[in-house]
Amino acid sequence: MRGAAVVVTGAGGGIGAALARGFAASGARVAVNDLDAERALAVAREIDGVAVPGDASAVVPAARRALGGAIDVFCANAGIAPTGGPEADEDVWAAAWDVNVMAHVRAARDLVPEWLERGRGRFVATVSAAGLLTMLGSAPYSVSKHAALAFAEWMAATYRHRGVSVHAVCPQGVRTDMLRDAGPAGQALLAADAIGPEEVAEAVLAGIAEERFLILPHPRVAEYATARVTDPNRWLGGMNKMQRIIEERTRGTADAV
Repeated sequence: MRGAAVVVTGAGGGIGAALARGFAASGARVAVNDLDAERALAVAREIDGVAVPGDASAVVPAARRALGGAIDVFCANAGIAPTGGPEADEDVWAAAWDVNVMAHVRAARDLVPEWLERGRGRFVATVSAAGLLTMLGSAPYSVSKHAALAFAEWMAATYRHRGVSVHAVCPQGVRTDMLRDAGPAGQALLAADAIGPEEVAEAVLAGIAEERFLILPHPRVAEYATARVTDPNRWLGGMNKMQRIIEERTRGTADAV
């Protein structure tokens, strides 16, 4: 990573900030992107990087200018996790799709032609274990994260022989604002085994060094994913049991209030 030009979206806090710090500590030149300009600037100052605030979907041209040339590594980390199911408003579904999927597509659209010409480039997608499994309580998040993983897989299958490396990072619970705001379902599923953002960043750097497509900061996710594929009825039964537990807890909280 020494001297590499790296862009991290959603890097004003949480996993993104930890990634920015991890890449900077490895010797990379880091562009810190976030919708919140003050938070992006604070992280950039801390790591001696550059702040490129704004929409993650359109950050590539500005990041190129800020870094003084080509981008070597792009971390598509920005994401949102609205709650709800099919009853959620159309704009909620659209926002999840736009941030969690189309921001990756738009970045790749800007980056891949140059990477193919150079014969090298690296795309790191923060997907979430929800992309391999599911996320109770948030259909927009779960569905869009499945799509984000599918896009990363397509990128890897299509461009690997031409020098483009792709990684899909699929953590479970991480101690961030997103977990805090995840509601009863998120807390029940994720809080007990939550890890720090720094542990995710360490796993990402290790995964890059080993050229692994699937990066699992929670190794047990591989077991869950295997169970989901090999015995879907049993796996869905277990998830539905968890859903019933969440509903009981939610009712108990409402009754107490």
